[in-house]
Amino acid sequence: MPRRPENPGTCAYCGEVITKRGVSKHLDKCPKRQEALAGAAASSRPVETLWHLRVQDAYDKDFWLDLEMTGSASLDKLDKYLRAIWLECCGHLSKFTIGGWGGMDVGKARKADSIFEPGLVLRHLYDFGTTSETDIKVVDARTDKAASKHPIALLARNQMPKAVCQECGEPAKWLCIECLHEENKTGHLCDEHVEGHPHENYGEPMPLYNSPRTGMCGYEGPAEPPY
Repeated sequence: MPRRPENPGTCAYCGEVITKRGVSKHLDKCPKRQEALAGAAASSRPVETLWHLRVQDAYDKDFWLDLEMTGSASLDKLDKYLRAIWLECCGHLSKFTIGGWGGMDVGKARKADSIFEPGLVLRHLYDFGTTSETDIKVVDARTDKAASKHPIALLARNQMPKAVCQECGEPAKWLCIECLHEENKTGHLCDEHVEGHPHENYGEPMPLYNSPRTGMCGYEGPAEPPY
């Protein structure tokens, strides 16, 4: 079976379209990233360990983020970031583990420096009913002043995955939850076919968001970074 093409992403600094595997190489030469690093060097921020994280939905690799997190920040900061950019819908409980369900829980008060090492993979579980599972892999580390005043900086993220209308094959912007859960269809609808769509048992069709939480529980976006 042919391998599905990798979903590309966008550099958070310059907006260039990049591949997932090419993020680090791009950042090394990105002029806007270099400007940010130069600004950081001239700032009063402390020198500390900065962790490069690759965040992916555990089951749909089209959804991914590359983040840089300060070593002094707690996992609670990472939890709040993931909720804001991808997950938050109803204030559900969440936790970090090594090994997923049945693995070792890792407290949110832990500092990044106390747990991270290159190659480590944490799993973040949000909502213990309709669970969103997210893998966080530690890619690399550097010692410097952070390029952002915030504890977590977005380096790159996936582009909106392509979706086609289940009725006509045109680009889709909407999701019918009833089609998805009751009729075993994609639920994807274009602007034309969302008009007058008959299903209302799960509410009207909702916009597609750049988040793996779309279509789960009461998620309604906006799938934007918190800062």
